[in-house]
Amino acid sequence: MLAYVIRRVFQSIFVLLMVGLVAFSMFRFVGDPVENLLGQERTQADIERVRDQLGLNDPFPVQYVKFLGNALQGNLGVSYRQGRPVSEIIAERAPATLELAGVSALFAVVFGVGLGVFTAIRRDGFTANLIMTTSLIGVSLPTFLIGILLIYVFAVELGWLPSFGRGETVKIGGWSTGFLTESGLKAIILPAITLGLYQMTLIMRLVRSEMLEVLRTDYIKFARARGLSTRAINFGHALKNTLVPVITVTGLQIGSIIAFAIITETVFQWPGVGLLFINAIQFVDIPVMAAYLMLISVMFVLINLIVDLLYFVIDPRLSADASARGH
Repeated sequence: MLAYVIRRVFQSIFVLLMVGLVAFSMFRFVGDPVENLLGQERTQADIERVRDQLGLNDPFPVQYVKFLGNALQGNLGVSYRQGRPVSEIIAERAPATLELAGVSALFAVVFGVGLGVFTAIRRDGFTANLIMTTSLIGVSLPTFLIGILLIYVFAVELGWLPSFGRGETVKIGGWSTGFLTESGLKAIILPAITLGLYQMTLIMRLVRSEMLEVLRTDYIKFARARGLSTRAINFGHALKNTLVPVITVTGLQIGSIIAFAIITETVFQWPGVGLLFINAIQFVDIPVMAAYLMLISVMFVLINLIVDLLYFVIDPRLSADASARGH
């Protein structure tokens, strides 16, 4: 177990270094930030002075090593556009994105698992078939189109929910939350559904497929032969074994929710780090772009690592294999 954890940690560190290298390399071709920092009356001397101050004249390896060294100390640089520390800017925007991602993940997991179990148990029923047919919408339609449709129906036509923004927020220490205001709760509904719908349908279809497979196994037949109730068989035996492979996909989908929030935040003008990244691209704000991608990479790697460890703990076959290799 310890050797497995150490190996996965080193793999995660290597992945982060490679992601940082690729991201930092790509940003060298998105434009020159000095063009946006200086006005039309700039001189060549002004350009060289600013490039020297920003360290843009240093060789690429030197810039990358400096970025990594500063990032390890919590210093993500200074925004070219705002002239403020990137860590401070991200800290202001992170609560909005994390709350949106949290509600979306809860929506995806609860409804995905619940509807997946229902459609597996009632697989021949009209309601289950209707749910499976309708779920194709969540899989086939792009996120931005789903968001626009929800805005049209619930904000424009019905007028029940706001079409953009986060609503009123309340400061609790360094955290700003919209959960404590009515407008904040209303504002998060449409973005959360938009962001979580694809993941919800994916989890639902996976749970249904896995549960149907488990219900065909011999030990389920033996459980029925022993006279166990249908409820005990479905939820005590089948669901427990269904969730083992589902955990892996669910963990990765939660990471995807944070990464894909960039589209939803743009559609709903949600003031999170995804919208911050879009604005940073427009102004070639390299420190903000690099910090955003590194943070997303860290979240993906951590979630993947946690899922791997949970899978190792839940599935006894992996523990047995590790013990056999150790002997």
